[in-house]
Amino acid sequence: MLRVLAVDDEKPLLEELLYLLRSDPRVRSAEGASDATEALRRITLALEAGPDGADGIDVVFLDIHMAGLTGLDIARLLAGFARPPLIVFVTAHEGFAVQAFDLKAVDYVLKPVRPERLAEAVRRACAQLGRTGEAPPPAAEPAPAVPVPRRPAAEVTLADRSPDQIAVELGGVTRFVAIADIAYVEAQGDYARLHTDEGSHLVRIPLSTLEERWAARGFVRIHRRHLVALARIDELRLDAGTTSVRVGSAELQVSRRHARELRDLLMRHATG
Repeated sequence: MLRVLAVDDEKPLLEELLYLLRSDPRVRSAEGASDATEALRRITLALEAGPDGADGIDVVFLDIHMAGLTGLDIARLLAGFARPPLIVFVTAHEGFAVQAFDLKAVDYVLKPVRPERLAEAVRRACAQLGRTGEAPPPAAEPAPAVPVPRRPAAEVTLADRSPDQIAVELGGVTRFVAIADIAYVEAQGDYARLHTDEGSHLVRIPLSTLEERWAARGFVRIHRRHLVALARIDELRLDAGTTSVRVGSAELQVSRRHARELRDLLMRHATG
C-alpha cells in the first residue's frame, strides 16, 4: 500500500485530491502540503527516515504551477537523490507533459481530476514500486500515457446539457445538481463552491462566469466572494454600518458597493 504526499497551493483542490486518494484502498496514508516549502520539508524528512521509516513517502502527487518553486523544480531537486519518491504530476496545463516525462514522472494527470484517471495513476505507481515497495529495473517501467485534452465536466454541462443543471463530482460519482437547489455560491480562486441544503460541491468555473450566466435566474452578487439566490435570502441585517444576509444557517457579508442594490432588489422581490 502506498504512502502518499499531495502538493497543491489551492486548498480546495488539495482537499478534493486528498479525498480521492484516501478513498483508494491501495493508499495506506495520504497527507497534504500547500506549498513547495512544506513539500520539501516533508520529503526531506522522508528521505532521512529511509523507505521503511515512519515518515516514508512512496509517491508525491505534485501540482506544477505554484508560488515560488514549481512542481517541475521540485522534481528536478528530487532527481538528485539516490532513492527519491515517485512523482505523479497533477496539473491543469497540458504543455509540460514532455518535461514531466523527461523527469521520469510515473504519470501526468490533468485537472479537473477524474477519479478513474487518478485510480490509473495509483495503479501505475503500485506497478512501478512492486509488492515489496522496491522499484523494478528501469526496463520494467511502464510507459506513461500521453494525456488527451478534454473539457472539464462542468464546462461541458453549462454548454451542452440542460441549462437548468450543472455537473458536480464527488468521490467518483457525477451528479447533476438543479440550479434551483443552489442557495449561494462561494468563490475559491478560479473555482466556485456551490452550496445547497444537502451540502456543497466544487466546480471549475469562476464566480464571475456564474454571475453572468445565472443573473436571469435570480442570482445576485453581494460580495467579491459570494453570489446568492435572491429567493433564498431569509433575512437582511443592518448592524453598525455593516450589512449581511442570512441564507439558511449561513450569514454572509454584503459589501458596501452591493448593499443598496441588494436592498432595492429585495424590496421589489417582496412586493412583486
